[in-house]
Amino acid sequence: MSLPPVQAPPAVRRARALVVLTLLALVALGLAWELVLAPTGRGSWALKVLPLLLLLPGLLRHRLYTYRAASLLVWLYITEGLVRATSEGGRAQALAAAEVVLALLLFVLCVHYILLRLPRRRKNDAAKLAPVPDHEA
Repeated sequence: MSLPPVQAPPAVRRARALVVLTLLALVALGLAWELVLAPTGRGSWALKVLPLLLLLPGLLRHRLYTYRAASLLVWLYITEGLVRATSEGGRAQALAAAEVVLALLLFVLCVHYILLRLPRRRKNDAAKLAPVPDHEA
């Protein structure tokens, strides 16, 4: 006997939609860049988007650990974009800058989603966790 799935709040659903759209835009950019717009070699660099695609099922299922993993993985794409934006010229440089912008946006959206999903602490709870100063006479 299984319980019916619980519907996520609207803010969480919107955040998930933005994360998924940004991830798909990053995948599309990576494929277009390496296969059509500014290919390097035989297009084997297009495989770089595979890790992003592997995240997609977990993102669609609201798996919090997948959002955390995405927020860490995205830094590889930010780094690649920064390196290629400063070392290449022409169209590849513009594509690298677009990769950096999309990857940073994906990071911010993942963090936003994670914060929406984490339980909120009240101010009283935070005060209880604060260390008590040691008053010696």
